[in-house]
Amino acid sequence: MTDSSERRITVFDLDNTLADTAHRQHFLEQRPRNWAAFFAAAPEDPPLAEGVTLALEQARECEIVYLTGRPERCRRSTLAWLAAHGLPEGRVHMRGNADRRPARFTKLEVLRRLARDREIRFLVDDDELVCDDAERAGFTVVRARWAAKSAVLQDAQAREGRT
Repeated sequence: MTDSSERRITVFDLDNTLADTAHRQHFLEQRPRNWAAFFAAAPEDPPLAEGVTLALEQARECEIVYLTGRPERCRRSTLAWLAAHGLPEGRVHMRGNADRRPARFTKLEVLRRLARDREIRFLVDDDELVCDDAERAGFTVVRARWAAKSAVLQDAQAREGRT
């Protein structure tokens, strides 16, 4: 049920939507992948101008909600990064530290939960599998195609449920 008296929600992914992860993707090329180092380097991510501009525009009309595959243990540094780069305040949904399900499942679960109470204007995400599943579920999607594609990150998103 949607309450039309409340502002709609626009949902933003973080990695490769608002934050450029290119400088830390080398940690995923190692075997085994160095997830601790990958996430530890996230505070150094430069912002992606296209995503930040879209978030600021949407904040004028919508509540901003962040939906990331980052684990909960990264909450403090993630909140600090959002504030440091002037992004709008908003709820941040993160995966549990031990949750290894692919983002396409965890994110769709959160989107459905959010949609029970509020209208979602659209989801902005770079993960094609997340976008495909969200569209099939009836959500409007903006595909964040402004970051350089990375085969190693796409594999991690699809198979390992870590981001």
